[in-house]
Amino acid sequence: MNYLTDLLHNRMLITSFLGWGVAQIVKTIIDCLMNKRVNLERLVGSGGMPSCHSSTVCALCVAAGAEYGLGSPVFALATVLAIIVMYDARGVRRETGNQAEVLNQIMEFFRLPENGEFKLEFNQEQLKVLIGHTPLQVICGAILGIIVGVISLNVLPV
Repeated sequence: MNYLTDLLHNRMLITSFLGWGVAQIVKTIIDCLMNKRVNLERLVGSGGMPSCHSSTVCALCVAAGAEYGLGSPVFALATVLAIIVMYDARGVRRETGNQAEVLNQIMEFFRLPENGEFKLEFNQEQLKVLIGHTPLQVICGAILGIIVGVISLNVLPV
């Protein structure tokens, strides 16, 4: 059995990766247009528009539904996974980003010397703020993932 061939012909896996890759590229382009500079970290970084998490799991749902049917346990698992991932991207991860922003402000405040006598130093670098997603970013990622999934059904070999 050739494991590499099996992986390369796994439509659910390839479609999921395509959902992630297309979203990362779109996110990088949007970031470049908004900030007038290229930030290659956006190609692999989390957070931002659109949500790669949503795009990945929605592409997986489309592929699972097409491959096994909407009544299949595989589609049910993919759908539940998608709901959890999108909820987490919007909820827990977004709040973590908000907390990181506040902590960064606190660390910056304490780096400023007071009367030249008091200076508390943190050895921590700035915390990453772009971690989670807004509801709009999650919805756009989901739509993008569904579009990628539908297109891949017509392009990828069975």
